[in-house]
Amino acid sequence: MTEDQPDTADQLTLRLTGVAHGGHMVSRSPEGRVVFVRHGAPGELVRVRLTDRGEDAKFWRGDVVEVLEASEGRRGEHPWAAADAVSAAREERLPVGGAEFGHLTLEAQRELKRSVVAEQLDHLAGIDWRGQVAAVEDETSDGTGWRTRLHLDVAEDGTAGMYPHRSNELIPITDMPLATPVIQSLAPWELSVPGASRLDVAAPANGSRPLLHVSLRARQDPDALAELRRHLAAWGSEHEVSVTAQSPEDREIQTWVGEPVVRETLDMPAGEPLTWRVSPTGFWQIHRSAPSTLVDAVLAAAQMGPGDTVWDLYSGAGLFTAAAAPLVGPDGQVFAVEGSPVTSADARVNLSELDHVRVTRGDVARILTGRNPARRRHGASRGHKRPAVRAPQPDIVILDPPRSGAAKEVLAAIDAVEPRTIVYVACDPAALGRDLGRLSRRGWKVVNIRAFDLYPNTHHVEAVAVLRRNE
Repeated sequence: MTEDQPDTADQLTLRLTGVAHGGHMVSRSPEGRVVFVRHGAPGELVRVRLTDRGEDAKFWRGDVVEVLEASEGRRGEHPWAAADAVSAAREERLPVGGAEFGHLTLEAQRELKRSVVAEQLDHLAGIDWRGQVAAVEDETSDGTGWRTRLHLDVAEDGTAGMYPHRSNELIPITDMPLATPVIQSLAPWELSVPGASRLDVAAPANGSRPLLHVSLRARQDPDALAELRRHLAAWGSEHEVSVTAQSPEDREIQTWVGEPVVRETLDMPAGEPLTWRVSPTGFWQIHRSAPSTLVDAVLAAAQMGPGDTVWDLYSGAGLFTAAAAPLVGPDGQVFAVEGSPVTSADARVNLSELDHVRVTRGDVARILTGRNPARRRHGASRGHKRPAVRAPQPDIVILDPPRSGAAKEVLAAIDAVEPRTIVYVACDPAALGRDLGRLSRRGWKVVNIRAFDLYPNTHHVEAVAVLRRNE
C-alpha cells in the first residue's frame, strides 16, 4: 500500500486528530463522518480497514493496517506480535485484544491516558485536572510481565486463545508477554482442554502456588470429563499448580488437584503483612503491584486514625478493609459491603478474626437504602423496600465500584450520612467524571485526583480521588 492508493469501500486513508475514551483515536472520513480508529496515535497518517461502516451509522470504526506517517511515540516493535495490528494486516489475520496501546512507548501511552482522564473530568465534572498518569515503581521498561491473572477462551476442539476487539473469531496464541514470568512459563495456552469453555489462571505476586480454573461446557460426557480431569490433575501436579473446575449445572467448584484458593499477601510499613485468600472465581487486582499502589494511595487520601468508622463499599475480598482495620483499631469500625457471593465469602474468611470489622453481602444500593432495584425493574411497586442493614455512621467512605461506576442511590446515601472524607477508586475515567460531577453538585469538593498506569500497553487507567465537603 502507498499513500496515493485510492480509498475503497473497506479502507480509507485518514489523519488521526485525537484520542477518545475507550482506546480509540479520532478521525473523519472525506465526507465528514467521525471514524474511531484503534492502533494509531494522534497526528498519524494511516491506512484504516473499516470494521463497522453502516451507511446510516453516526460513526464508523476501524483498525490501522498501515502507517504512512508515524508519530514520535510509535515503537519500532510491538512487545506482543499477536496484538500488533500492522503486522496482523500483513499476515491477513486479526490482532488479538488486550494490548491496544502496545504500538506506543509507555510515555506516549501515559500521555494519551492523561488526556482522556482530563477530558472526561472536564466534560462530565467541570474539573480542570492537571495531573499525570504515574507508573508503578517496579514497572518493566516495555510494560510487560505484570498480569497476575489471565483469562483464555476455549474453542470446541479444546484450543485456548483470545478474541480480537469486537470479533467472535477466537485466535490461538503462542505467548502472552503482558503476563508474569510464572504464567508465561506455565504456558496455559498450550493446553488442550476439550470440554472447557474458559480457562482462568491466577499466579500471586508473592510466588505462592498458582491456580488454574476450568469453566466446563454444559452436559459433558462423563468419560471425556474424567479424562480431562486426569490430564489437568497430572499437569497441575507436575507444575505445582492447583486446578479447579466448575460446570454450568453445578454451583460447587471441584478441586482436581491442590487447594481451591490462592493466597495473596501485602507487606505493610508497620505491623504484620496482610493476607487474603481468593477463590477461583473471586476478584483480585490484576497488576502485580496494584494492591500496594492502591492501598498506599487510598490510605494517604483517607487519613484515618484510631476510633474512626470506615465504610468500604464494593469491597471485594477485603483489600482496603484489611488495610484500614489496624489503623482505626478496636475502638473504630470498618463496614464492608460486597455484592459477589464468592468474593464476599472470601472477605468474611479473610477478616473473620477482626471483631471491629463487619462484612455484608448484597447490592450496595439496596444495602444502603433498603430498596430492591432488581424488583423495581421487573415491575414491582416503586415503594417496595426490604429492611436496610443498619450501617454505622461513617467518618470515611471508600468506594471501588465496577467499571460502570456507582449507582446514583449510592452517591445520595453517602452524601446523606455526611462523612468527613470520600475516597473514590475508579477504573473508568467516564464513570469517575460522571460520579465526581454528581458529588460536586451535592456540595463535595474534589481535593485531589491521582492516576496510575496499572494496565500498561492497554488504554485502561486507574484513579483515586479524594473529596471533602469542608475544604
